This record gives sequence, structure tokens and C-alpha cells, in this order.
Amino acid sequence: MKSNNVKKGVERAPHRSLFNALGMTEEELNRPIIGVVNSYNEIVPGHMNLDKIAEAVKKGVYMAGGTPVEVPAIAVCDGIAMNHTGMRYSLVTRELVCDSTECLARAHQFDGLVMIPNCDKNVPGLLMAAARLDIPTIFVSGGPMLAGRKLDGKKTCLSTLFEAVGEYNAGKMSMDKLKEFEEKACPTCGSCSGMYTANSMNCLTEALGMGLKGNGTIPAVYSERIRLAKHAGMKIMELVEKDIKPSDIMTESAFRNAMAVDMALGCSTNSMLHLPAIAYEAGVELNLEIANEISRKTPNLCHLAPAGDTFMEDLNEAGGVYAVMNELDKLGILDKECMTVTGFNVGENIKECENLDTSVIRPVENPYSKTGGIAVLKGNLAPDSCVVKKSAVAPEMMKHKGPARVFDGEEEAIKAIRTGKIKAGDVVVIRYEGPKGGPGMREMLSPTSEIAGMGLDKDVALITDGRFSGATRGASIGHVSPEAALGGTIAFVKDGDMIDIDIENNSIELLVSEEELEERRKGFVPKVPNVSGYLKKYASMVTSANTGAVLKVK
Repeated sequence: MKSNNVKKGVERAPHRSLFNALGMTEEELNRPIIGVVNSYNEIVPGHMNLDKIAEAVKKGVYMAGGTPVEVPAIAVCDGIAMNHTGMRYSLVTRELVCDSTECLARAHQFDGLVMIPNCDKNVPGLLMAAARLDIPTIFVSGGPMLAGRKLDGKKTCLSTLFEAVGEYNAGKMSMDKLKEFEEKACPTCGSCSGMYTANSMNCLTEALGMGLKGNGTIPAVYSERIRLAKHAGMKIMELVEKDIKPSDIMTESAFRNAMAVDMALGCSTNSMLHLPAIAYEAGVELNLEIANEISRKTPNLCHLAPAGDTFMEDLNEAGGVYAVMNELDKLGILDKECMTVTGFNVGENIKECENLDTSVIRPVENPYSKTGGIAVLKGNLAPDSCVVKKSAVAPEMMKHKGPARVFDGEEEAIKAIRTGKIKAGDVVVIRYEGPKGGPGMREMLSPTSEIAGMGLDKDVALITDGRFSGATRGASIGHVSPEAALGGTIAFVKDGDMIDIDIENNSIELLVSEEELEERRKGFVPKVPNVSGYLKKYASMVTSANTGAVLKVK
């Protein structure tokens, strides 16, 4: 056992004394020590139930003959952090979660890990740590919240509330109606109820093979979630005994499977930032050229909120991630030989998992589109890449040409939208929101929600070197790379410049001659963000904002 490095031998007498101080018995020290990485806190709704998940995991570990030791991981609620300086701290926590978990696991020589994440950067951060550490590991998330109670005949969720704010600001909704949305949109604990970033990554954890069936979809408030946690605690002991490690599971084929599921589900565009970062830690190259290759042969089968009116609870009842994978298998898209934490391969896992509701998971013969729910665009405006959630774009916006309305930051753009300065046909450009130039690569959910609230989501496009939330809908194109702070073309767009967007053909062009662009580039001095503390350190470290690679540091 790896933990023998801190338990066995004369030289470890001081170490055993410290374990004695923890109240551990000799019997417990003779068992494998399992780190239970619990992201519980009292500020994130998706994490307020993780204390119960951790207790269930520890019971499972004990039942299977291990000694669980609970340790912490941080998490940020992106909803609470949205549209103020707090959002600059969201993405950076991914690396903090990964690094701190590595420190805990290496310093204490755990034999195995059970990761308990649930929110946007916390899930990929722990997946990155699992790949980097490469000791037996299993994931069990806290689960999604239930959708909000019906308003106007429809269920609600967090994204509808953000859009309701836009409607109120546009004079289309009363304060009493907005208050009703506010009270009903988020009725339970759990990650927000649509196919946003947290649920996207929890589903992709399952598709990668790092979580048990239902990891991504069983609602947080279901007792089934507690049973899942107990099974995860028991299963880690099997993984330790058989020495099944993340490197045996997170292979190139597994990442391709996950990306195919991503396209079928219509996941958050943030998955295109996180999957390559996780793959990087696993020693697998996963670039955005691969994403388009997989998208071309993978149909989009689901339109969960915000793309449609179904929610995570509906996907769970329809058969969950395994049912989606079983549909894709009809096209021969998946590598069924990939090993998973179940101890079985993908083919064995999904064999009996039928699609139980074709209104939630469309059959491959009748998809929403024959290609995937995410598209990667390139052109002179985004020479490296940019990303759009195609499944949440109205058909009339798949091609759009219009004049640029340029803003150096989210706040300027929101003010212009609210005061009616953005008109049908415009292309809103928000720059200096990238990893280095923001810094922190904020999500632009508020501007897109304001546009939707104004009723312009089928008439106005939005482009940014920042990110878009999984809750975003409309022609919202983010992760533009290179970012403005690194001298990307987006830094040189002027008001009135025509921009041509063709999502179906993966193209985005600024209709300005190369000669004119070269002239604009002369004497370029990027805007330096006025920040302090960790953000200043982070901004100084970022050397690449390429969407298709992990953010590299010096």
C-alpha cells in the first residue's frame, strides 16, 4: 500500500503517533487509507448537501474494508459570482483545486481517492488532479437541483431568471412577476437544473468512465444519490485492490467518447475549455480540430435548458447518460472497449440502458441536428478558435452578418443594451475579458440574458474573448483566441466594422482587409488590468489563451 510510506517501520513511529492523535486504531491503520475529497461549503447551493454525500461515501469505504479520511476542496458558485468582480475568480479556482488536491494526496500518501465535486470549475479541477496523481480514483457528484416550479405553464431555472431580469429592465415584466421567478427558480440544493457547465462536466465524468451510472443526472435531493455515494465508497476499494488507475480509464478513446456525448447532449461551451485541460494532465492531446471532427459525425439528441424545456431530472428519468451513449452506439461512434470505474467496459455498462423517453433523448434517426451541439469556429477574427453552443442558437442566427458594436468590458456592454443602443442586426463585441486581459476570463451570462430579455436573441450576435455560461442561449460566441490582451484580432475591431458569422460552416470573419488590420496593429499596447492579489499573479502567469489547450504558465 502507498500509505505504508507513512504507517510502517520504526522510522514511522512519529507518524503513527500523529495518527493516534487523530483517534485512529491499529486496525484502521492496517487498511488502505482513502482520501475523501469533499467540496462541501455553505455558500454554494450545489455543495450544501455534500456533507451527506461524504458521510455516505465513508460508510461505503468502511463497509468494503478501507479507512476513509475526509479532506477539503474549494468551490465557487458561478451564479453568485456572476456580473461583478467575483467572476474573475471563478476559472482560476480550477487550477487551485487541482494543485491543492495534489498536495493533500501526495503529502499524506493516500491509497485511493473519492472525489466529491459538483460545480463548474470544481469538477474539472478534481478531474485534472485525478489524472495528475494517477492513483485509483472514483467520482460521485452532489447531483443537480430540481427544476423550478411552473410559471406561465413552464418549469423555471436559473437561466430563465437571468433573462427575466432582462425583461424587467426592458419594461416587459413587473417587479411582482420577477419576484415570483426569484422565489421559484431554484427550489432545492444541487447544481443548477439545466445543461449548464456543472451538469455538463458531471455527465462527462460519467462518459469518461470516472463516475458510476447516474453520477451526472440523479437529482441531489433523491435518496438514490446517497445510495450512489455508498456504492462509490465500496467501489474505490475494488479499484485499489485491482490497481485500476485514471490512466487506465482516461485514455484518448475515452476522451473521444466523452466529446461525442458532449455533442449529443449539447453541453456547455466551457467543456471545450475543460476537456482539453483534463486531457493535458492525462497526457492526451485533445484539440478543437478533434472537436469539429467528432461533431461532424455525432447527432445532437438533447435540448435541455437553456436550449429547450427539459431539465436534468427529465434526462435522468429518460435513462441518463448511459441511454444517450446507447443511442450513439447505434451509429458505431463509441469505443466500447474503454475501461471504467465500474470494473466493466463501456459496452458492458450501456448494453441494457434503453432510451425511455424519446421526447427528452431523441433517437439517432430523428436528431435535433445531424451534427453536434457545439461548434468551433475559425477565421481572421479568431485565428486559433472560438466556440458556440450551436444547439442553443435559433435557426435564423446560424448565419449572421452585421455591424460591430465594440465594448472593452462587460459593464459597458450591459449599459448599452439596457439603454437601447443595441439594435437588431448588430454584433456586440466584448473584449479584454480573456484569461490575461480580464483577468480571469469572466462568463458573459448577463449580457446575453439582457439581449434575450430585450427580445433580440434572434437578431443580435455576441462575441467575446471571455467565456459564456452553459446557461447562455443565442448566437453567443466565446473563447475567442488569441484574446485582445495578447494582440488578437478582436483588439482591433472598430464600431461599424462588418462581421460575418457562419456557424454551419465553422467560420467567423471580420470584413476588413489585411492591410487595414496591419495598420491598426501598429504601436499596439494592450490594456493592463488594474488588479491586485491572486488575480495579479494569475494574469502575469497566463501565456496562452488558446481555447484548445490548458492555460500554460511560465
